Amino acid sequence: MQKLLIELTKSRSRHSNDNALAESKNGSIVRKHFGYIHIQQKYAPEINAFYKEVFNYYINYHRPCFFPVTIVDKKGRERKTYPYSAIMTPYEKLKSIKNVARYLKPGITIKNLDAVAHKVTDIDAARQMKKAKSKLFKNIFNDK
Repeated sequence: MQKLLIELTKSRSRHSNDNALAESKNGSIVRKHFGYIHIQQKYAPEINAFYKEVFNYYINYHRPCFFPVTIVDKKGRERKTYPYSAIMTPYEKLKSIKNVARYLKPGITIKNLDAVAHKVTDIDAARQMKKAKSKLFKNIFNDK
């Protein structure tokens, strides 16, 4: 690792200074839906399937987020603001990037992604996610 100039860093869970991006996502998204209760490891495959098949689709295509807009004041200092005009889904933000096609994997097009995004409305996607989450929780908590 030293020859390749790779530095090993260790992050600790629930320490937001170690990995701010992961911890902020945990706080704003994961904890909101799953809470802080311990879930046994034997349910990990079911939770991973829920994330992969339902939750990530909802988060990326249908859940609006604030995106920062950087403003430079008269003194040259940069400030981040979060105006309502910058609210969009992560997918909409991706589409707003100039020449976005060059960042996509081969075989993936905006047209294909649009078809996925517009398959259901935002409300229907939220209902589907909530229904799948309820089914998952019933399976986990009724097993005890």
